[in-house]
Amino acid sequence: MKPHVVIVGRPNVGKSTLFNRFVGGQVAIVEDRPGITRDRKTHDANWLGREFTVTDTGGWMPAGSKLDEKVSRQVEQAVRTADLVLFVVDASIGATDDDERIATWLRRTGRSVLVVANKADNDRRETDSWSFLSLGLGEAHPVSALHGRRAGDLLDVVVVQLGLTDEKQTADADGEMPQAGDTDLKGVPRVAIVGRPNVGKSTLFNRLCGEERSVVHDMAGTTRDAIDTLIEADEGRIILVDTAGMRRRAKIDDSAEYYSLVRALRAVDEADVTLLVVDATQGITSQDQRLAERIDAAGSPLIVVLNKWDLLDTEAREEVTTEIGRKFYFIGDAPVLRISALSGKGVHRLMPLLTESIEQYQRRVPTRDVNRVIAQAQQKQPAAAGARVLYALQGAADPPTFTLFVNRELPPTYLRYLERSIREAFKFGSTPIKLRVRRRAE
Repeated sequence: MKPHVVIVGRPNVGKSTLFNRFVGGQVAIVEDRPGITRDRKTHDANWLGREFTVTDTGGWMPAGSKLDEKVSRQVEQAVRTADLVLFVVDASIGATDDDERIATWLRRTGRSVLVVANKADNDRRETDSWSFLSLGLGEAHPVSALHGRRAGDLLDVVVVQLGLTDEKQTADADGEMPQAGDTDLKGVPRVAIVGRPNVGKSTLFNRLCGEERSVVHDMAGTTRDAIDTLIEADEGRIILVDTAGMRRRAKIDDSAEYYSLVRALRAVDEADVTLLVVDATQGITSQDQRLAERIDAAGSPLIVVLNKWDLLDTEAREEVTTEIGRKFYFIGDAPVLRISALSGKGVHRLMPLLTESIEQYQRRVPTRDVNRVIAQAQQKQPAAAGARVLYALQGAADPPTFTLFVNRELPPTYLRYLERSIREAFKFGSTPIKLRVRRRAE
């Protein structure tokens, strides 16, 4: 495993800005107010050829609200896995009572700690950073994460503290799983978990991960970033992506929530399979229907997860089942799973469904078999006006894409007939299939 750096501090001191500076991109959502970051977010960083992973965390506030306490537990879990902790303080304000409480906690952890005096964007603030010696964690390192001032100096200190040298870093000798940002995870299927706010996405995510990886709280909009986590199951490795709750853009009046929506949509576009989590106690809403349409348009296989199923009586279950057929008519034979993410009931059936959907999504069919099925379909039901497919092949997977070379234009109804023939012959289930038509030059 690469050395692990964890960034901690009280809310609104610039932890996510420093995280973005380290990883070299706008990975974490940043806004000038507290409480934006809630979940842990881990990414690879590289400084002059020295590689390590860095984790951004929410503000440590254990004496706050219930949500603050959950975020604080996330911070504490991250610190337990750290090789080095960067304790970020605000150089424009100086040491606060909250900073002193965090320093006391960090001293008890026994972890290596560097104090980072952020927002030191002028010489005076750099000079004043000596005042953080009162925290008892050594000299503070002044930096301006926003402007990049002394960021390189800080990274030099970090790689020294991590014990990284010019020698090639050795691979993990213990066989530990790599982090979700590692290059050897190319080709590992990505599964996005999406849905409206507060339907149980993060609870399901944590249930599948086997640990409290995302903050779960009964307040809508808890998850801000799309969180990637690699899990290894009996069926193989997959990357789970927990996303923020998706609402109509007309109802979004918060810039952080807007960027959360953008990242959730990007997660859907990049997913090999998408889990649409629906609150069964509220039935199928118009927003659920729009999300399903968005997923269908992205070409990602869809699994509908009816969460909180155990809270419904027999009559309510029949009503929801009827709604699925009426409002989700366009998803065809997409699997529908009824579960309780909180208790875990029914969740064990999800991994086999995911494995099957991923296999269908990545399936490749030999050209001779494609042409055999097309020929049989045309023999059974010829197209009108002498139109026919001369040759066919599968040009791509993810999703399965077939190119049809024709002598003249085929009606849309006949193309749907050919698509259905391909789907049934090769058992593609509910996986989206694309047909590209190429007309032979006269």
